[in-house]
Amino acid sequence: MTPDEIARLVSRAVPGRRVVAVEPLTGGLSNVTLRVRLDPPLDVVLRRYARDPAACAKEIALLSRVRDTVPVPEVLDAAPDGADGVGPFAVLRWVDGITFRALKHTGDRAALATASASVGAVLGAIGRHAFPRGGWLDAGPDGLVVGAPLLHGPDAMPRFVDACLDSPHLVRRVDGALRDGVHALMWAWRDRLTTLGTERRLAHGDFRTLNVVVAESRGGWRVAAVLDWEFAVAGTPLMDIANFLRYERDDAATAEPHFSRAYVAHGGELPDDWRALSRVVDLVALCEMLARERTPDDIGAELAGLVARTVARLGSRHAQPR
Repeated sequence: MTPDEIARLVSRAVPGRRVVAVEPLTGGLSNVTLRVRLDPPLDVVLRRYARDPAACAKEIALLSRVRDTVPVPEVLDAAPDGADGVGPFAVLRWVDGITFRALKHTGDRAALATASASVGAVLGAIGRHAFPRGGWLDAGPDGLVVGAPLLHGPDAMPRFVDACLDSPHLVRRVDGALRDGVHALMWAWRDRLTTLGTERRLAHGDFRTLNVVVAESRGGWRVAAVLDWEFAVAGTPLMDIANFLRYERDDAATAEPHFSRAYVAHGGELPDDWRALSRVVDLVALCEMLARERTPDDIGAELAGLVARTVARLGSRHAQPR
């Protein structure tokens, strides 16, 4: 966007201020997201929806639905149909803090313990929002509506992963033995995965540590905002749990057990095998990303390593040639 466009769009939300600095925000691959500093002093986020224009209306509807129970940015202005010659965009109030990922890099275990507990509590609150059935969420005239199922047919998750395993892009990144291990592991868990197909709770859909902003408060660290809701679905919260704990190592845990204890204490439900089951669920997301042509090679190698770690932990006894 040009400087004139940025100034014009921001002035709709907060008139009477001038733009003094613009900073592109990293971490997302789908949209243009800018931090805009204004005078008199106020920081806002200008977000233009480039990947999917319909995501603007969906995200605004989600923020409206959860704002009383989940910390999210305040919407100052939104134009789901676009305005002033620019496609769909939103202006959000800037939230002070750092990402959970940045906090994790400090190695401050006491801070991570309180922050992880806060994340668990917030994810419990997210999951208390339920829908009539599972599926993709869209914005309707009166709020959110549930659209098509996330996956179709019986044994949907194992079959979807099998389709990913046949992708030439995944084949290039993952060797045959590991692909066989993934296939065997997914089908070994088919019954447990089938039970998740009936879940209909709100799941953020991209609950990475980059999308969780935390801030120091009252002697501990608390979630200040959960960002980027455009991939939210009605389904199982285990997909968010798996995403958040994706890089958590059993031999060097930082989020656990604080995260899961707080999640349960704030209304979340976890089966006895939740940790193993969440890792199997995460294979769906990992394989989907590995099957994308546009996934950068360095990211692909990292994802393949995560897949190998899960198969080594859970699946070696099930591995058989496909």
